[in-house]
Amino acid sequence: MADEVNDQHAARAGVLTDADAGFETRLEPGSAPALLVVDMMRAYFEPGAQLYMGDASSLEAAAELLSAARGAGIPIIHTRVSYAPGGADGGRFFEKVGALRHLVGDTPLGQIMPQVAPAGDEPVLVKQYASAFFGTVLDTMLRTLGVDTLLIAGVSTSGCIRATAVDAVQYGFIPIVVRQAVGDRDPRTHEQNLYDIQAKYGEVYALQDAVAYLGRLR
Repeated sequence: MADEVNDQHAARAGVLTDADAGFETRLEPGSAPALLVVDMMRAYFEPGAQLYMGDASSLEAAAELLSAARGAGIPIIHTRVSYAPGGADGGRFFEKVGALRHLVGDTPLGQIMPQVAPAGDEPVLVKQYASAFFGTVLDTMLRTLGVDTLLIAGVSTSGCIRATAVDAVQYGFIPIVVRQAVGDRDPRTHEQNLYDIQAKYGEVYALQDAVAYLGRLR
């Protein structure tokens, strides 16, 4: 058994790091960003709810980011999740994630938290899948607004945030995930997915850097 383990280590000795393999190149943010606030719903922040994450720090950071985005006058878009009766519009995803049954119809758990509640002119897209792009008009909306960069806040890092960041870069936008303004149940999962996003799909900014970027746009 020991020899097998040693062989595995030896086989990996020549493996390149992500940077050596050509990942981790930096994308420079554009001059026309929008902020996307993903699924900041009561389901993730209500103690006792099946989807409860146990930590509200991402909500507080998202509220600060939202205030900075409003001050910069950039487009702001929110998402929330809601399903038709029986989850008919959720397909296999609805079957796979049992807790989604709590988001059928307009339930209290599907309400956006008051700390990041949309202003009257901020659209709210209703989605059924992980990515905010899948099955929504988000791509069309961003292109109509002339957006080149997408700041992303919300939950959860390993699910809807990662899926949205991947789709954003695939649709030609520069994704910037704001570290403190996204969250997950397990900090290890949170950090691993932020690492992958930074290495392969977009940029991960600290909250203070995202706010400074918005400040330069004023």
